[in-house]
Parts: sequence; structure tokens; C-alpha cells
Amino acid sequence: MQTKDKIAEAIKSAVEAAMKDGALKFSDALPEVALEVPPKKEFGDFATNFAMQTAKIFRTSPRKIAEEIKSRITSDLFDRIEIAGAGFMNFYLKPDVIYRELKKIYNAGKNFGHLPCKNNVTIQIEYVSANPTGLLHVGHGRGAAAGSAIVNIMRAAGYNVESEYYINDAGNQMDKLTKSVNVRYLQLHGQDIPLPEDCYRGEDIIDTTKRIIARHGDKFLSLPEDERLKILGELAYRDKMLELQDDLENFRVNFDFWFSERTLHPEKINAAIELLKANEGIYEKDGALWLASSKYGDDKDRVVVRENGEPTYLAADIAYHKNKFDRGFGELINIWGADHHGYVARVKAAMTMLGYDADKLKIIFLQMVSLFRGGEAVKMSKRAGTAIPLRELMEEVGTDAARYFFLMRSTDSQLDFDLDLAKSQSADNPVYYIQYAHARICSIFRQTKEAGLVQLGIGNEELGIEPNFSLMNSTAEIDLINKIFEYPDEIEKAAAEYAPQRIARYVYDLASTFSAFYRDCRILGVEEDLAIARLALLKVTRHTIEHALNLLGVSAPEHM
Repeated sequence: MQTKDKIAEAIKSAVEAAMKDGALKFSDALPEVALEVPPKKEFGDFATNFAMQTAKIFRTSPRKIAEEIKSRITSDLFDRIEIAGAGFMNFYLKPDVIYRELKKIYNAGKNFGHLPCKNNVTIQIEYVSANPTGLLHVGHGRGAAAGSAIVNIMRAAGYNVESEYYINDAGNQMDKLTKSVNVRYLQLHGQDIPLPEDCYRGEDIIDTTKRIIARHGDKFLSLPEDERLKILGELAYRDKMLELQDDLENFRVNFDFWFSERTLHPEKINAAIELLKANEGIYEKDGALWLASSKYGDDKDRVVVRENGEPTYLAADIAYHKNKFDRGFGELINIWGADHHGYVARVKAAMTMLGYDADKLKIIFLQMVSLFRGGEAVKMSKRAGTAIPLRELMEEVGTDAARYFFLMRSTDSQLDFDLDLAKSQSADNPVYYIQYAHARICSIFRQTKEAGLVQLGIGNEELGIEPNFSLMNSTAEIDLINKIFEYPDEIEKAAAEYAPQRIARYVYDLASTFSAFYRDCRILGVEEDLAIARLALLKVTRHTIEHALNLLGVSAPEHM
């Protein structure tokens, strides 16, 4: 049990004792005890506004509630407890408690940052899911960074998570890809034909066609058009999928499962529609089939099968989400662009009509990304004159900077991406600042090794070394220890809120706290026992920085 949990339990026990004594009279369900680390050390190691939260429940003043709780806390964790303002409770831990907790973290070694398993429920997170008809752009990059980081964070928090990419490989966009590649194929073989307006016009389509020609030459020219279209469409699809997967791998994004929309056509889509009919969720009008989604919060009913018998994208999405629920996932999380906001009600309506718990489907929305260079907005790719591809961004600023900058802000806020800052090697660049802190710690260990100071392996049982953490009592040392204590709680909150920006902010603050330690606390030139204690603290710090960066998909270099 973490110290924070022990404090919460001590407060709960004191509340129960006060209720038993009649000092606090209970009239409703009690909220959870919320603890936070105060922004300033003088306000204690932990603080809570529990007394304020329960004032209406106990029908008395927050300060009196705080006093009743304080007088009944029997835990030996605290040096003192102070009541501030209207009823804030500030808890000051005994120094030996802090050192005991640090020792636990130190001995946990590489396991620090991995929380106990929550339950046996499997959560599926689906993200990116871009059409395999063009290159991934920077908007997809933000979704890829956010999705993969949320997967990493939730796994570290103890959740069982499976990631999935939904391949939109059926429908009009695939027909359009086939038509586009066919025209480019004929053009590249000398035929003077125009590219129709409804075709994809990006340079990447020409590149795909050139790769097909490099492998197969002109052997498809003499085929009947329908046969040539079928072959070129499939080859183009495979090429685009390889490009897409290559970009994602270079962006450190991997999926547990790739789900093809093709597998839904026609059987699974027809089965979902028939079940909706049986549940009176679909009706016929003007020759089309309509989903009665307005009964469940949508602003109007939606077509699922057109007059010509062709299913809409919504029909495939209904069948896909039905398939997800049927696979037994306890919770579904989709990461969508903000332009899909109106889509939520209709999909949830369909799931309710099919008999599933629509509340188990959660949607995270991504706002737009704007790129800036030299203070000016960058809207187009230099090469293709289109939306800027993710691979172009990676080439310019690097994968580490791209991922960190995508993750600095909440997904539901607009992101202004400063390309110049992302490329700079200065303390103003947050990812460079964090990585430099990690590299600096690695440098300290190299220097102490050269100086002949004993080297600590995390745990150190085999060396029989027991760092004396109680030797560290300066402000810089205690601040760094307390910042490390916050990490498990940050993981917990980041997972619960689907908020990777919490980890991005935390690891930056940790690097800043380390910088103050580095400025004030020498390793070489002090007594060996103190040097060993400080090195042990730096071992934990280095691991915590590396662990947090790994959750974000950012590397932790040993040299800069």
C-alpha cells in the first residue's frame, strides 16, 4: 500500500471513529478521500479538502469536521497535521516515513511505475484507423501518439488493454484508389489521358504506381480494363498498407490487431441489420433502410442501406462495433477526430438497440494540429503541395520531438506545434530538456565510476549495499524524493482520465526538480555514505524519467 493510500485509510478510520462517537452525524454516502501534493512544501507533503467536500453531508462547518478528524487520527505516519483556511488539512510526514518509502521504491527497481492489476476486464482501444489510400498526415500523427501513449499508460496502471487498427478497406474510397492508380499506370506507360477530378491527386499515388511498375512492368496493359482494375486495386492497397505500417512503426506505434472492414461485408453487416429490424430499430422509407437513432438522442434518423441496396459507412460501423462487443471486451475506447462528434449518438443508439451497454463505448476526441515555422502557419507539404505527411514531420523534427509535442496538450484542445522549438537543442525545448536530464544522470554515473566510487545496481542485494537515505535532508534532496513519490499517482490519474499530457508534464517537472538537485547536491567530494545515498536517489530518478518517456514513446538517451 502506498503512503497516499495509508493516509486516506487513516482519514477514513478517523471519520468512522467520529461518527461512532456522535461528533459527526452521517446522512449520506461519503466521497472518496482525495489527496494531492501541495504546490509549496510549506503546505505539507499531502493535503485534502475532504472536510469541505463533506460539510453538507455532516451539516457542520468544514473546520469543525477537520478538527474532529485530526483529533482521531492515530497513525504514526505524521510529524504533524495542520488545518488551514476554512478546513484544508495539511499532512507533514515523519522523515523516517519518507526514507522508508524511498527504500521501497529503490528496491522495486525496474518494477517501479507498474501498478497492480486492476481486474480481468479487457479494454480495447482503437485509434488512427486512417483510410489506406494516402499517407498519414500530422493529424493522424497526433492520434497515433495519443493512442499509443494511452495504451502504454493504462497497461502501466494495471489495466488489460488491447489495441486495434480498423482498416477502412471497403467502399468508395477503395474504388477511388483503384481508379487513380489505373490512370497513373496508363500515363506512366505513355498514354495521354487526363486524371479525372474525382481521383486522388497526391504525389504518393504516383509513387505507389511507380513501385507497382518496378515490380510488374507493363504486363497489365493488355488486360481487359475490369481485370486490370481488380489487379491494380489490390496491389495499390497492399502498397499503401505497407507505407502506412512503415510510418507507424517509425513513429513507435504498434497494434495488437488489424481489423479489415472487408471481413464485415456482406454477412456481418446483413446480420446486424436483421437484428436491428427484429428489435424495431430499423424502418423502411423511400426505398432505403433507416436507423431510428433519434429515439436515443441523435438529432435525426440515419440511412444505413441506400435505395440501391448499398450499405452506408454507418452500417459497416454498426457491424464493426457489434463485432467488438461480441469479442467480449469489457470497455471500448475509440479515438476520433473532432469532426466525428455528431457520429457518437448514432453509433451508441445502434448499440443500445442491439442490446449492448452503450455506456461501455467511450470516445476521445482529437482537436486540430496547426504547424508553425518562423511564427507563420505551415499548411502545405513542400514536396506534394498537400496536407503535411507525418513522415515529413518526423524527418524535420525527429520522432521524439514529434511525439512529445503531440502529447504536451490535452487531446481536446487545439495544438499549435512550433517546428523551430521542436528542433532546437536548448532548455526551451521541453523534450530536449528532459532527455538532457536523463543523459546528465548517466554522465554522473560514468564520472563516479572513473573516480572509483562504488557503483550501485538497482536493488544491490548482491553487493550487500544498503544506502543510508536518512543522510539526505536538504530541500533539494527532499523535493526530488517527493516528486518521485508522485509518479504512481500520476500514472493512475493519467490512465483514468485518458490524459497522456499528465505524464508529459510530470516528467518535465521531474527533470526540473532534478536540475535543482544537481545544482545544490554534489556527489564527488562528499563523504562516501552520502554520495552512495545520492547515487541511489539518482538511480531511481533515472529509471523514473526513462519509464515516463517510454510511456510517451520517447527515447531516453544516455549521451547528448
